[in-house]
Amino acid sequence: MRTVPATEFTRDFAGYRELARGEPIGVTSHGRATAYFVSAIEFEEIQRLRTASRRSRAVADLSREEIEEMTSGSMSSYHDHLNPLLAGP
Repeated sequence: MRTVPATEFTRDFAGYRELARGEPIGVTSHGRATAYFVSAIEFEEIQRLRTASRRSRAVADLSREEIEEMTSGSMSSYHDHLNPLLAGP
């Protein structure tokens, strides 16, 4: 990832916009990262991952009732023909 000072980024915005199509551009101020410039495709992927992470939860965050619901569940008998595959060799 390329990192540039904010003044340089401002001076050559069009050039960095093109570079961002291939890699994120870190923008710094006084030597510290203040922003990242990414392509629209990469931003959409970040948003998709952020949305997906909100739907997932760590096991440690589940209540005892939720864990019991998950472990006591069973598949429909419609899928019984798959049980030999789960048993292994």
